[in-house]
Amino acid sequence: MFQSDADRKIRDIRLNELVKYCMISGALDLNLYEEYDVKRGLREPDGKGVLTGLTEISDVVAFKMVDGKKVPQQGELFYQGYNIMDLKNGFAGRKFNFEEVIYLLLFGALPNQQQLQSFIEILSQYRELPNKFVRDVIMKAPSMDVMNALQRSVLTLYSYDENPDDISIPNVLKQSLSLIAAFPLISVYAYHAYQHYHNDKSLVIRYPDPKLSTAENILRILREDAQYTELEARVLDIALVIHAEHGGGNNSSFTTHVVSSTGTDTYSAISASLGSLKGPKHGGANLKVENMFADIKANVHDWGSDEEVREYLTKIINKEAFDGSGLIYGMGHAVYTLSDPRAVILKEYAKSLSIEKGREEEFGLYERVERMASELLTSRKSLHKPICCNVDFYSGFVYSMLGIPKQMFTPIFAISRIAGWSAHRIEELVNAGKIIRPAYKYVGHHREYVALEER
Repeated sequence: MFQSDADRKIRDIRLNELVKYCMISGALDLNLYEEYDVKRGLREPDGKGVLTGLTEISDVVAFKMVDGKKVPQQGELFYQGYNIMDLKNGFAGRKFNFEEVIYLLLFGALPNQQQLQSFIEILSQYRELPNKFVRDVIMKAPSMDVMNALQRSVLTLYSYDENPDDISIPNVLKQSLSLIAAFPLISVYAYHAYQHYHNDKSLVIRYPDPKLSTAENILRILREDAQYTELEARVLDIALVIHAEHGGGNNSSFTTHVVSSTGTDTYSAISASLGSLKGPKHGGANLKVENMFADIKANVHDWGSDEEVREYLTKIINKEAFDGSGLIYGMGHAVYTLSDPRAVILKEYAKSLSIEKGREEEFGLYERVERMASELLTSRKSLHKPICCNVDFYSGFVYSMLGIPKQMFTPIFAISRIAGWSAHRIEELVNAGKIIRPAYKYVGHHREYVALEER
């Protein structure tokens, strides 16, 4: 059945009428949150998350207790008890660092050389897709958003699994390793399909090299010439390392716990986590940062001028520039106060890469905005804690220097974070907890039914 233009126009008019009713019926009195002491967004008044579970996978530290009071400190991130800074320093000279972090998150301990080599070989063997999957799934109806293509592909992989609903730990671990290994392929191939069918670009599908690390393979299959420098691979590897996990309370990891607690299959759980990560308030935040900096570069003529930069940032804060939100994207974090360790690490690598790429002036602008935004936001807004830049502040800049297209920014995050999601899913299943079911307070009114003829 084909609809005429007139039919579609009438349908849209009717839909607009329904939208009005939807907006009216869905609006709550926000004062009721305070009246019933409901922690909106599962946040305490000071911004701290409401305690909803226990985990041994990772820890995020932003305060220390002194005489019973919380005192801000330099941020720390721990993977299975290991400080991310110590891990980063211990990785010097090795190229399979992300793979080592995957092992650590899943198995709770750092591998020895033999264990790491064996694990790398297992991942390499899983780094493939089912026969004709690229043609039949990824290439057909390619999505304009790689995250949606990734989500669809994960759900479709359920159909290729001989035992998809088995949630025993051995089977879930096998499924998790398969997805961890497949995510780079699906993401990059989905991007190439988008470029080919929507932008008329040449289609190049390259197989991964089992001798290379995850970071090296991403650059190899993403780039038309398959070439990359050692520094580029090291920078992408560390980006994967620092995005791999961030405590059970972040939205996508919490989603993994919630969905896994129902006893559903691995593909459904990971697909739900992908849907969470795609949101601009979560994994999509670095795109906001990059768009903001494009606007700053276009409107600030002298990037080295404190006065010019401060003046334009003030306009952004006053909702007179950029998107009118009043936000300096990439500044502030729900937990970290004085610093985000992930941003500290990424900034170090961003500086090195900017020298190799001849983009030191841009790096200087990022540093200047970071410093001034913190000063301006602290002085102009009533903040209950210090404000620092978060990991999203430099990640988009790093990805752009690596030649990674914007459509791949959030998928790169997903390629990394599935390591943490898999660890959280296994943790939820091992502990066989109750289904996660938070309470909602009903604040509507009970009404008598009125027959259709009498309304």
